[in-house]
Amino acid sequence: MLRIVLDTNVWLDWLLFDDPAVAPIRKAVAEGKAEVVMDEATESELARVLAYTFNNKSLDAAKQAELLARCRDIARKSEGESRKEEGVEPRVSGSAHRSPFTIHAVPSAENPLPKCEDPDDQKFLELALACGAAFLVTRDGALLDLAEHKVRPLPYRIVTPRQLAAALKQNP
Repeated sequence: MLRIVLDTNVWLDWLLFDDPAVAPIRKAVAEGKAEVVMDEATESELARVLAYTFNNKSLDAAKQAELLARCRDIARKSEGESRKEEGVEPRVSGSAHRSPFTIHAVPSAENPLPKCEDPDDQKFLELALACGAAFLVTRDGALLDLAEHKVRPLPYRIVTPRQLAAALKQNP
C-alpha cells in the first residue's frame, strides 16, 4: 500500500474546500491503494489552522471538530516520537510499508534530512521519513523548493496533489 503524508494545506483542500486536485488521492485511499499518515504535531497544526478565517468566514467549534474527526477517520496515526530519534525504525499503525514508489536512500546521521526554509514545515519532512512515506504531498512553496533544489536524496518524493495524481495514474 502506498503511504503518503499530506501537509496542512492539502488537508484543507480535502476536508474544507473539496478541491478536485485531491480527488485522485481521496479515491486511492477509499480503494485501499494508499494510506495517509499523520502524527500529533501535524494534527495539532491542522487543528490550529482550522480556527483561522477562510474567505472572510470562520468555522465554528463544531465544524472544526467535525473536520478533525473526518481527518482522524481518514489518516493512520504515527506511533510515538520515533521521528525525533536517530536510528529508530519507522512505526505506523497497520501493515509494513511496501511501495514501488520509494526510490531513494534513507537519510542518516551522516546524511540527515535537509532543513526546510520554514521551520514549521520541518515536521512534515520528519513524519514522511519516520513513517516510510513514498510521498509528501504539499502546495507549500518552501517544501516544493526543497524538493526542486535538494542537495541530498530523500527516501520519498515531495509533490503537489496533481503530481501525485499523475503518479497514481502511472502505477494503478
